[in-house]
Amino acid sequence: MKVIVAKDYEDGAKKAADFIDKLVRENPTCTLGLATGSSPVGMYKELARRCKEEGLDFSKVHSVNLDEYVGLEPTHPQSYRYFMDDNLFNHINIDKANTYVAKGVGDVEANLKEFNDILDKTDIDLQVLGVGPDGHLGFNEPGATLYEKAHKETLEDSTIDANTRFFANRDEVPRYAVTMGMGSIMKAKTLLMIINGNKQEAARKLLLEDKIDPMCPATFMRLHRDAIVVIEKSLADEIGYKES
Repeated sequence: MKVIVAKDYEDGAKKAADFIDKLVRENPTCTLGLATGSSPVGMYKELARRCKEEGLDFSKVHSVNLDEYVGLEPTHPQSYRYFMDDNLFNHINIDKANTYVAKGVGDVEANLKEFNDILDKTDIDLQVLGVGPDGHLGFNEPGATLYEKAHKETLEDSTIDANTRFFANRDEVPRYAVTMGMGSIMKAKTLLMIINGNKQEAARKLLLEDKIDPMCPATFMRLHRDAIVVIEKSLADEIGYKES
């Protein structure tokens, strides 16, 4: 696992964007696995800038997103389809027909079948990941059992609490989501995780402990042959991580 310590959020966004920039220029028809949340926003802004100013061409790129809330229409401001359009897709020259975010409304089982069918026939070249304070990846919550394939997940109170800031109040936060399973995530050729903010416990378990712990799904990054972690220096210093 390669760990890059960035001096701050902006530097981390640029360092993370470098990996996608290189991939897209070398393989213009690549498939990106994308994530939502505050961690990748700066990276998406940097990629949009490079598209406009440096000719980074997304016209033949495909994408698949990690997850979506159950119960939110794609036009809802807090849906992950809306997030991706607002933070990335509307600002680059990607064909939205080549982007996939799982449906959050309608028949959940039918939506999951479609999601898994897409994942089964898609080779993701690089999967972007954030991480929850409790170590969840996508919406794979900590627990004794983790799932291989895309599934419906009941969100933990800690996840609901963390996401309340995006809604008018806690009661509006969805209680369920559909998410890639751990097997789907681990199948990607490269994993790129961005860690910043109040993620001390998850970062400590990932970077300073040797065990693979289903109570901290982020630790499964250790099993991947090409995993990259970009972490802010302030957070690395706080947990006592030193670059080797």
